[in-house]
Amino acid sequence: MSTTIYRAKRILTMDPSQPEATHIAVVDGRILAVGPRDAMPEGDTDTRFADKVILPGFVEGHSHALEGAMWNYLYLGYFPRTDPEGRIWNGLESIAEVQARLREHAASLPPGEPLVAWGFDPVYFEGTRLTRRELDEAVADRPLVVLHASLHVMTVNSTMLEMAGISAGPRVQGVMCDDGGTPSGELQEMAAMFVVFDALGENLFEAVASPDTLHRYSRIAQRAGVTTITDLYNPMTDEAVAAMVEVTAAADFPVRLVPAMGVLSWAADEGIERLQAAMAHNHERLTFGPAKLMTDGSIQGYTARLKWPHYHDGHPNGLWNADPEALTELVQAYHQAGLQLHIHTNGDEAVELMLDAIDQALTLWPRPDHRHTLQHCQVIDHAQLRRAASLGLCLNMFANHLYYWGDIHYSRTLGPSRSQRLEPLASASRLGIPVAIHSDAPVTPLGPLFTAWCAVNRRTASGRQLGAHEAVSVAQALEMITLGAAYTLGLDDRVGSLEVGKQADMVVLDDDPLGVAPEHLKDIVVHATVLGGRCHGQD
Repeated sequence: MSTTIYRAKRILTMDPSQPEATHIAVVDGRILAVGPRDAMPEGDTDTRFADKVILPGFVEGHSHALEGAMWNYLYLGYFPRTDPEGRIWNGLESIAEVQARLREHAASLPPGEPLVAWGFDPVYFEGTRLTRRELDEAVADRPLVVLHASLHVMTVNSTMLEMAGISAGPRVQGVMCDDGGTPSGELQEMAAMFVVFDALGENLFEAVASPDTLHRYSRIAQRAGVTTITDLYNPMTDEAVAAMVEVTAAADFPVRLVPAMGVLSWAADEGIERLQAAMAHNHERLTFGPAKLMTDGSIQGYTARLKWPHYHDGHPNGLWNADPEALTELVQAYHQAGLQLHIHTNGDEAVELMLDAIDQALTLWPRPDHRHTLQHCQVIDHAQLRRAASLGLCLNMFANHLYYWGDIHYSRTLGPSRSQRLEPLASASRLGIPVAIHSDAPVTPLGPLFTAWCAVNRRTASGRQLGAHEAVSVAQALEMITLGAAYTLGLDDRVGSLEVGKQADMVVLDDDPLGVAPEHLKDIVVHATVLGGRCHGQD
């Protein structure tokens, strides 16, 4: 095949042997040469990006294909957000505004059709939490489900409670009740939420089995400069596997997809067998292999497990998604099977449990390059960071927390002291821990440059800086959204940097992230991406 030579104003390679270049030669979808013009082989020069800056395509190491499905439902978030069609949805800053949007949308639906909404974040509203009473006032003639922004909690109206058979009282953990013992409408964590999904006959977390959802997800990712994307809680049903195999087989699919199987959906032996069987479908744009274990919930949703002194405002500690003993046994089973675990650990008590579990697993079955990755780890403390380093763990931190919930953590959930170590990226880097950062879309919008901005500037929505000593440089943040994230996925031999032999995956930017002021990092425009030498989204 012919060789194409891309010329750019500047190429930031993430290759420590050659950090910068002006030209990159691509043949058959892979990188043949990187460097100045005189280091290039014979080939056709492509000057479309001559005035642009090229980086390795961004790697989003923790997001969900639900990003491609949630816009089928009504948005109720506190912050403004733009949908895939470009419509800007205003943020809702009061319960009355939430009720008004629900009423307006309900009026557009056929009689009796369930109304599902998402993005609501109760932590921003003073006073009591959203209950079925407020939802009944808005919509009482149909089942109503409001999924919270964290995806760990939902609130439903009385009609939905009756339909799910839990209006009289809880039959699973997580069905919250008022002082009189009557379900309040709030359902915390997976067991309780799945009762509603079963009643609806529609599990939102299984919407990723739709090819349309996956295509929409890929387009959202591509526009954000992402060339490798995860689905970090995939149900791994036969339908889901078939859909991923189908869509990624298309030559014009603009991203590489790495799903991680939701471990809690399967008995250990069955899950391991299912995941290993799926790996037979792997190809250049699809990589099965990781497994996702969900331990606790979210700090802002008060469902994360925190060590003493627990929640700053005195709220009761959060929930486990399975008994700690069962979580430990799952870590050991998947580790022994040679599989890589990505483990949701928002609270530091959850981090402690998983450090103990991985320590035990490594003692029983040593693996020198396991790359087990703790995800989120919002308030991981310094002793835990040192343990993580000694155990060879990776960390993928939710840097967007700083902006979206930093103010809430400072004043309500964590307090001023612990908020200074929120997402301790600099400390983790100093210890030599492989680090990535992520958006957890659809929890927050998918956008690696914004995530990098959060890691560099550490500003909350109000402008407060949290933990200045944990800020990283722009160069470090760029590595965390490219090579660092690729390492946590076991793909750093193929993507994440622009080196000879790797896939020709690139993001083309209008401005130089190392040349603009750090506070403007999030404002850089993604011009195009290149996946395996094929351009997407350019003018």
